[in-house]
Order: sequence, then C-alpha cells, then structure tokens
Amino acid sequence: MAKRSKRYRELFSKISPNPVSLEEAVALLKKFATTKFDQSVETVLRLGVDPKLADQNIRGAISLPHGIGKTVRVAVFAKGDNEEKAKAAGADIVGADDLAKRIKEGFTDFDMCLATSDMMGVVGPLGRVLGPKGLMPTPKNGTVTNDIATAVREFKAGKVEYRTDPSGNLHVLVGKVSFTDQALVDNIRTLVTTIRQARPSSVKGVFVQGVTISATMSPGIKVSI
Repeated sequence: MAKRSKRYRELFSKISPNPVSLEEAVALLKKFATTKFDQSVETVLRLGVDPKLADQNIRGAISLPHGIGKTVRVAVFAKGDNEEKAKAAGADIVGADDLAKRIKEGFTDFDMCLATSDMMGVVGPLGRVLGPKGLMPTPKNGTVTNDIATAVREFKAGKVEYRTDPSGNLHVLVGKVSFTDQALVDNIRTLVTTIRQARPSSVKGVFVQGVTISATMSPGIKVSI
C-alpha cells in the first residue's frame, strides 16, 4: 500500500468510520480543501452488480445541474453539414478519415469523443485505441448521435460519462471544491438518483450499496444514502 502523507493521515483521522449525511460530508470535504489549486470532487458508488454480466454493466451519461467545473475538450467524427454544426456548437476537434489517421498514430488529446452514426465505419476500427481510454463513442451514453450540435453543447457544459469498473464501482466527477455546498449536494443527489433509476431488473438485493465522496487530495468520506 502506498505511504500516505502526514496531511492525508491528519485528514483521515477527522473522518467518522460511519456514513454521515450528504450535507455533512460536503461541508467536511470543503474544510479539507487546503491546497493551492481547485481540487476536483469525485463520487464513488459501490453497486451490487456483477459487471461480467452484460446487462449489469452500468453505463451512460448524465448532465449535472451545476456542471463539473472543468474545460472539456471534445473531438467529433462528422462530415458535411454535421461537421459545420459540430464546429459551431464548440467542438475542439472535428474530422473524419483525417482524424482517424491521427488517432491511429497516437493522438488522444481530448476528453470526449463523439460521432454521428454514419461515421461508425470510420470509428469502429479505432476501438483498440479509444476503448481502453474510455473514449470510444457508443449510442448507449449519447456519444453516437445525429443531433451532434446538442451533444457537443451538453458535453462541453459538463455532461459526464459513467460506467462500472471491474469491481462493480462507478467513479464520477461531480464538480470542484470551489463549488458552493448546495451545488455539490445537488450534483451528487442527481447522480445517485440517476444511477438508482438505471437498476437492471436482474440485480437482486441492494443495488446502491455505498456512496463515498472525495477530493483530489483528500481521503474518502462515506455518505449515508
């Protein structure tokens, strides 16, 4: 296990081993924000799923009410009118075969990759590059769409993807420590509600088994749900 800093150990000692209310957790997390940079806030949901089963691999995207406070670089596979719509909506990188060639050569300097449905023949072969980085466009989370302008605006505004990791957990960015307490509470509640509504019918027992919030440089705080 990695050795924790003195600061981290001091913060950890202030955390209750039992879950606390969301409001209490957010207030405590903001007290931990003693670094010179604006730390990101992440929510981890422990789910009672088996991610090896296709129907229990939770994946999608969500527009949080207060965004995530991060500049998102969006790449788009589109051509013709859709190319112009993507550029007008604020896409950072737009292309087709030329963009595919750059990605095959190792270019992945973007946070989100979108595509119109007619471009999937070009995008498909890039799965080996984009897949492991979580950047492969898919209809399930709205990154493959013919309403490309709306998708670009939503993801630039802070719409975020989520999907279970191999242990059945979801790690989702929900904002910055500079956000107001209420903004973070709103974002986290929206996330938890959305995930609960995504419960697969095949899941037995408790679906959302635990929620933890943390900042970039802080230990996690268990939240009562």
